[in-house]
Amino acid sequence: MIMSARHTTLAFAITALLGGCAILSPPDSAQIRADALYGTELSAHWTADTPPSGKVGDNWLATFNDEQLDKLVVEALKRNPDLRAAAAQVEQSAAYADIAQAQLLPSLSLFGTGGIKGGGGGDMSSALSGAMLAISWEPDLWGRLRYGRNAANEDYASAQADYEFARQSMAAQVARSWFLATETKLQLAAAQDMVKASGELVRLSEDRQRIGNGSNRDVSLARANLGNLQDGVRQASLAHEQALRSLELLVGRYPSAELEAAPALPEFPESVPVGMPLNVLERRPDMIAAERRVAAAFNRVGEAKAAKLPMLPLNASIATLSSEVLNLKEDYENPSGGAGAKLLAPLYRGGELDANVEVRTAQQREALARYAGQALKALGDVENALATSKSLADRVGLLAQVLADQETTLKYEQELFRIGRQDLRAVQQQQMAVQSARMSLLRVQSEQLIQRVNLHLALGGSFAEPVEVATSESSAFVGPPCPDATVRGKRSNKVRTRRAWQASIEPAPGVAA
Repeated sequence: MIMSARHTTLAFAITALLGGCAILSPPDSAQIRADALYGTELSAHWTADTPPSGKVGDNWLATFNDEQLDKLVVEALKRNPDLRAAAAQVEQSAAYADIAQAQLLPSLSLFGTGGIKGGGGGDMSSALSGAMLAISWEPDLWGRLRYGRNAANEDYASAQADYEFARQSMAAQVARSWFLATETKLQLAAAQDMVKASGELVRLSEDRQRIGNGSNRDVSLARANLGNLQDGVRQASLAHEQALRSLELLVGRYPSAELEAAPALPEFPESVPVGMPLNVLERRPDMIAAERRVAAAFNRVGEAKAAKLPMLPLNASIATLSSEVLNLKEDYENPSGGAGAKLLAPLYRGGELDANVEVRTAQQREALARYAGQALKALGDVENALATSKSLADRVGLLAQVLADQETTLKYEQELFRIGRQDLRAVQQQQMAVQSARMSLLRVQSEQLIQRVNLHLALGGSFAEPVEVATSESSAFVGPPCPDATVRGKRSNKVRTRRAWQASIEPAPGVAA
C-alpha cells in the first residue's frame, strides 16, 4: 500500500508538471476602456445633435438607392490592390497563429539511412541501413508557449478587424468619390449652360449695336464675360476628369476618365439611429482591432516572464539498424528505443530576459495609449459628422431659396436689358450670381451625402448585410498556479474561424483563391 501511494503521488505530480500552470487572462473590453480612458468621462448621448435613438444599422449603401454605386463598390472590393494586400496580411497572421499553435504539439520525425557496398576507402556510413522514429515535446510548464499562441491568435483577430475596417473604408471612399464625380459633372453642365446663355448675350448686344441701341463697350463686355465662362468650363471639365480618374483607380481600372457619372445626385436618405457613444467603441472594427492588440501585448508580457523559468524538453525514439558489412554486437536489441529529458534553466543572461519583460510591458502601455487615442478620435468622428450634417441640412434649404431668388432676378435683368432699360453689366453680374448660387448648392448637396457616408463609417455600421460567421471560444488552461498568477478563468473572444474568413474573401479575376 505504501508503494502504491507513492506511485500515485508521483503520477499526479508528473501529470501536473506536464499539464502546466494556469495562464493569466487578458483584461476584458470594459477593463481595457477603463485603463485606457481613465479620467475621460464618456457621455451617455451625442452632444452635437439629437438624431433618432435606436440601434445602429447595417447595409447603409442601399439607402442611397444607386445600382451603379453598388456595382462600383463590389468591383473595388474585388480589384483594389490595397485591399488585396490587406487580405494577404490577414492570411499571414493566420499562418503565424498556426505556427504558434504547432509549438504546443509534439514533433515527430523519421530518419533513414542506407547505401550500397563500395570499394575500400569508401564512406563506411553507407554500410549501415535502417530507420529511426523520433518524437520530441516541450511541456508548457509555465505557459510560455500558450501565451505566445494566444498572442498570435489576438494578432490574427486584430488583422481580421483591420481588414474589415479597410473594406468599410473602401466602400465609403468609393461612395464619396462617386458623389464627387457626379457633382463635378453637374457643375460642368451648369458652366456649359452659362456659356450658352452668355453667348446669347453676345448675340443680343451685337444686334442692339447694329440697330443703334447698343455700343462697342457692351459688345466687348459681353465677349469678355463669355471668355471667362468658357475658361470656367475648361476648369470644370478638368476637375470632372480628375474625379473620374480617382474613382477608376479605386475600383482597379485604368485611369482613362471614361467612367460615366450619374446624371443627378441621389436623394438624401432619411435620418439614421446613431446609438450611444459606447456603442461606437464596441462596433467599429478599428476599435476592435485596437482592443485585440492590447490583449496581444498582454500575452507577450506573460510570454516574456515565462521565458525566465526552466524548460524541460522531452524526447523519445525507436530505431532499427542492419548491416551487410559490419557485425553488430550480439547483445544489441534490434529494434531499439529510448527516452530522455533535458533541463534548461536560464541562470544568467546578462539582464536580457528582464529587459525583454520591460520591453513587452512598455509595448502593452503603448497599445493602451494608442487605444485611448483611437477611441477619442472615433468619438470625435461621430460628433463632427453629426455637427456637420446638421449645419449642411440648414444650408441646403437656405441655398435652394437663394438660387431660386437669383434666377428670378436674372429673368428680370435680362428682360430689362432686352428692352433697353438696363445696362449689360448688371445682367452679367446677375449671371455670375446665379452661377455662384448653383455651384454652392451643388457643393453643399454633395457634401451632405459625403457626410452621411462619413457618419456611417464613424458609427461602425457595415455597408452591406451582416454575414454570419462562426466563433470560437478561447479559454485559459486550468492547472497548477503560475508563480505570478493572480487572474484565472475563461475568456470569450469571438473571432472568425479560418473557414469563415476564407469564405468572406472573393478573389480578384485571375487571382487564385
